[in-house]
Amino acid sequence: MFYDLTRRDRGGMEIPFTALVVPRPIGWISTIDGQGRVNLAPYSFYNAVSGSPPMVYFATTGTYGDNPTKHSRRNAEETGEFVVNMVSAELTEAMNVTTTMVDYGVDEMKLAGLAPAPSRFVKPPRVARSPIALECKYWKTVEMPAEEGREDHRATVVFGRVVGIHIDEAIVKDGRIDILAFKPVARLGYSEYTTTENVWKMRRPDDN
Repeated sequence: MFYDLTRRDRGGMEIPFTALVVPRPIGWISTIDGQGRVNLAPYSFYNAVSGSPPMVYFATTGTYGDNPTKHSRRNAEETGEFVVNMVSAELTEAMNVTTTMVDYGVDEMKLAGLAPAPSRFVKPPRVARSPIALECKYWKTVEMPAEEGREDHRATVVFGRVVGIHIDEAIVKDGRIDILAFKPVARLGYSEYTTTENVWKMRRPDDN
């Protein structure tokens, strides 16, 4: 079969795009607004884009209630800072709670029963129970092209430079991160998620 994304021809099935680019890591973004109020929201369009300097992005789509954009983007642009918290397997339900659409200024961290922990170089707090947190300085926002007829779903990509990393020592083994010690959660398609349960090593042909 062929799915025509230019016409959104469903062909008897749900839009497959996000079910095909998988698994996608989840960026659990914590920010504060100009009044110091905390916001916490997960983004499955998230990843690292550079190792030198260390850079990450998270992408937002559409509006948020009466707000012209998502709260995370608004806060990152206003304050110049954000934190990416890793979602471990045990935090899955709490992460899902923070997807709830709430008014601007409502603290989703409290809503999910999560305790904050202070960051070192940025003002937004991190999720205390998260095994890894990346402190980021906002760099820029890039507006994606609007799709005809779906202008209200325009996406934006928010970039940040990682300036500090918090790591739970319990997941460090022989100087490396032990992924299976905390099983990071990733997004699949539709309402499906997965955790990292299987890891293997494979050397490149030209590795010394």
